[in-house]
Amino acid sequence: MTLVENPRPAPDHAVSRLRTTRLAASSKPYLARGSGLVRCVGCRLLASHCLCDLRPQVPTQAGMCLLMGDVEALKPTNTGWLVADVVADTWAFGWSRTAVDPALLALLADPQWQPYVVFPGEFVAPERVVNALPEPVDANASAGARKPLFVLLDGTWSEARKMFRKSPYLDAFPVLSLQPEQVASNYRLRRSTHDGHFCTSEVAALCLALAGEAHAAQALAAWLDAFTTHYLSVRRSAPLDQDTPAHHLLRQLAAARCHPLR
Repeated sequence: MTLVENPRPAPDHAVSRLRTTRLAASSKPYLARGSGLVRCVGCRLLASHCLCDLRPQVPTQAGMCLLMGDVEALKPTNTGWLVADVVADTWAFGWSRTAVDPALLALLADPQWQPYVVFPGEFVAPERVVNALPEPVDANASAGARKPLFVLLDGTWSEARKMFRKSPYLDAFPVLSLQPEQVASNYRLRRSTHDGHFCTSEVAALCLALAGEAHAAQALAAWLDAFTTHYLSVRRSAPLDQDTPAHHLLRQLAAARCHPLR
């Protein structure tokens, strides 16, 4: 993937930093589909289809901890990047069976956070499974309240299962089993072998909604939808439609950010 500087710099968030670290450690370049294209450093889209001006910024009380498969941060279709775009309190760590980043362990032990490992409940001992949070989080929560930290296993389904089974430092935490049966996945960038699977940003949006962060959940869903529209217009050599509901919502958020209510 060839990246080019554009008026907006690359975002200084966890997934962007992990990508830089992963690239520095690589002995050979990672060649994804469309690796010869010139992409924006901020949104990873073709420079002519840049979406940076519409990147939403929504304050949240909840946090996200991404455990990422070896090459996930390098993939232009990775949606963990989109989560970090929207949720300021996002951390990203490369997963390894044999080594654990001390910063990850410190985050999980931080008393301000209550970690929840997000994973299907049917694969977990029932006593660990929860389907809801104790109470919605808001800015008026008491000083001693612990904020939810959603631990998302970002990789293929087989990678996620391996992460879950072979990460004993996660065993002490409750497993949040989402119930998205009434919601259809809109993910169109990569094929899944399981119809009921959701991409990482969709899972994060469901978690935000469960935590009472409806505004952030809506913004993240719109960000994924707009990103997908731009990405697929390049892949399919189709006209770019910027008149979608997602684009309208992102423009409203951008306008509110530039002209906040007084």
